Amino acid sequence: MEQTYAIEMLNITKRFPGIIANDNISLQLKKGEIHALLGENGAGKSTLMSVLFGLYQPEEGTIKKDGKEVKINNPNDANDLGIGMVHQHFKLVECFSVLDNIILGVEPNKAGFLQKSEARKKVMELSDRYNLQIDPDALIEDITVGMQQRTEILKMLYRDNEILIFDEPTAVLTPQEIKELMQIMRNLAAEGKSILFISHKLAEIMEVADRCSVLRKGKYVGTVETANTTMEELSALMVGRNVSFHVDKKESTPGKEILSIENMTVASKLHKNNAVRNVSLKVRAGEIVCIAGIDGNGQTEFVHGLTGLEPLAGGKITLCGEDITKATIRQRSLKGMSHIPEDRHKHGLVLDYTLEDNLVLQRYFEPEFTDKAGFLKRKNIREYAEKLIGEFDVRSGQGPSTIVRSMSGGNQQKAIIARELDKDPELLVAVQPTRGLDVGAIEFIHKQLIAQRDAGKAVLLVSLELDEVMDVPDRILVMYEGEIVGEFDPKKTTQEELGLYMSGAKRM
Repeated sequence: MEQTYAIEMLNITKRFPGIIANDNISLQLKKGEIHALLGENGAGKSTLMSVLFGLYQPEEGTIKKDGKEVKINNPNDANDLGIGMVHQHFKLVECFSVLDNIILGVEPNKAGFLQKSEARKKVMELSDRYNLQIDPDALIEDITVGMQQRTEILKMLYRDNEILIFDEPTAVLTPQEIKELMQIMRNLAAEGKSILFISHKLAEIMEVADRCSVLRKGKYVGTVETANTTMEELSALMVGRNVSFHVDKKESTPGKEILSIENMTVASKLHKNNAVRNVSLKVRAGEIVCIAGIDGNGQTEFVHGLTGLEPLAGGKITLCGEDITKATIRQRSLKGMSHIPEDRHKHGLVLDYTLEDNLVLQRYFEPEFTDKAGFLKRKNIREYAEKLIGEFDVRSGQGPSTIVRSMSGGNQQKAIIARELDKDPELLVAVQPTRGLDVGAIEFIHKQLIAQRDAGKAVLLVSLELDEVMDVPDRILVMYEGEIVGEFDPKKTTQEELGLYMSGAKRM
């Protein structure tokens, strides 16, 4: 008897200017399975799922649900068919509450009056049943990314979706939250829901997915049963070459002090307590210091205070011997600080600018790019952009003139890294630099961080990825509730020990 699939995408082709994002791809999702979609940045994974969710219309191909052909013109059609999607960059209204976001578009009402109490009851029942703890009254702009993601998942469950699409769901989560999410996905599949799960993280795919389909440069490479394959085989299928999972680096030889922070305190926007409390640390030339911790323990506010995005409530910052406590963001940049931000859309890029304009955002006023009359030297900007695009393998449909919004998340990240490293900074503040990147790109970024260190630069890395925390830095500082609670040598500690400090169970 022929198997009926929950979803079949047959011979899907989707083109954008200068690029075929999906080239004749077929994908079949069984009922009650977790099916991973793996591929490099820009391989066409998110585009394929956006076609299924009705955000894009394919030029060719058909979609079937439960064996019957369906037409999905927009996300409302997808929702009517029981298809829900959690996007890589969440689609939430920042100034609305968690509850309002979950019920938005399907608000229960009687005679035109909103019945919020019923909605709240259903949301809290779902929250308990799937162990998705939320505060329904908190504003989206005030909660952590992990909490925002739970909101997105509850949004799907509230609409009784049967087909759940997760686009890079763990890119913004802590190790603990990732474990929780994996368990939630298993529970959902056990209840008969079918899950499509886009990821770059091979360990997660091996752990949670039943089958995995691989895309490379817009083409379908093949589907494998995860039980019968290895991470090495998957990475070779994805990138087309063998990838090293280990960071090669020689011993560090720290030099002079580049960054000194004394008693830094940063106020919290969420509560009366300070988000960062009396933090002191030093970073020297030729070393990578990593701040590890569970998301929401003051790392974001710490970085904002350091880079000038937030004023300090107390303390002093010295960069290369100069007091920069009250310096503007541009002054800090000119004095030798580069910043790879945590939120690439909010603080890293102007999404509706071209790639070339984004690459000179912090240097456009220099004589190389602006003439004496104040006009931009477009030819120089184009040549500079092409140089960085080549060096950092930034892939885009129309090269330097591509609008950044249209690029894949991983290639947006590469663009930021190219811009920040090319400034030749004395201090590189790298926050989640490999978030949402594929194994090939992660390997490349880690080599760049080590190269900065070996060139005598100071690197302050803020990461939630325990593998990265153990592999890349020379020293690890753990932050818990806005304080540094421990300092470790990565060669002499374990992930378990770090976990105890990160959760507040131990402190030095």
